[in-house]
Amino acid sequence: MTAVRRAASLLGAALVLLAGAGQADAAGYRYWSFWERTGGHWTYATQGPSTVRPDDGAVEGFRFAVSADSADASRPRGAADFTTICAGTPATSGTKRVALVLDFGTAADAPSGETPPARRTACARVSADATTADALAAVAPPLRYDTNALLCAIAGYPEKGCGEQVSVSTSGKSAEKSGGSDDGPSLGLPIGAGLVAVLAGAAVWQYRRRRDASA
Repeated sequence: MTAVRRAASLLGAALVLLAGAGQADAAGYRYWSFWERTGGHWTYATQGPSTVRPDDGAVEGFRFAVSADSADASRPRGAADFTTICAGTPATSGTKRVALVLDFGTAADAPSGETPPARRTACARVSADATTADALAAVAPPLRYDTNALLCAIAGYPEKGCGEQVSVSTSGKSAEKSGGSDDGPSLGLPIGAGLVAVLAGAAVWQYRRRRDASA
């Protein structure tokens, strides 16, 4: 049974390494992500807020968080219903209403020394040709942009920084991703299962070979 014990020891060590790999730090960025509400679901915007011209009745969202990329980005939380958000803002000729969900994120994602404001919603009444950036400026000033027109702050938050790179623990990722249940499968589980099968097979083969040799 020495071979079996040896294989079991190797398996244990391999699983420890796999677990450690799942907790490794990865590069991420602290920034405001921009979302559009379509069919009752958030979709990561493919254009910036300064180029999108939403229709009357649109729901747009912004979330401040640390994310590795768009596939990893956290969605805005809270209510996202146009009728509720803009209930007190009737339609008028020559203007449009845009419902905005502003999620300032969690303390874990906040820059050092800063506390995120409570998330909130707002209904912006803007001109018919206004962009999402115009709607945002109407209800959540001051906004701050960098020299590349990247949105750095909404309602003055955060006070400094803009899309800076930070280290994030992959083991502590939020489940609030843009893909939701459509996220791809984790490689950790199939690799671990495959390793278990390989080591278990090797242990059985070695045990049988020793048993046959001594028979």
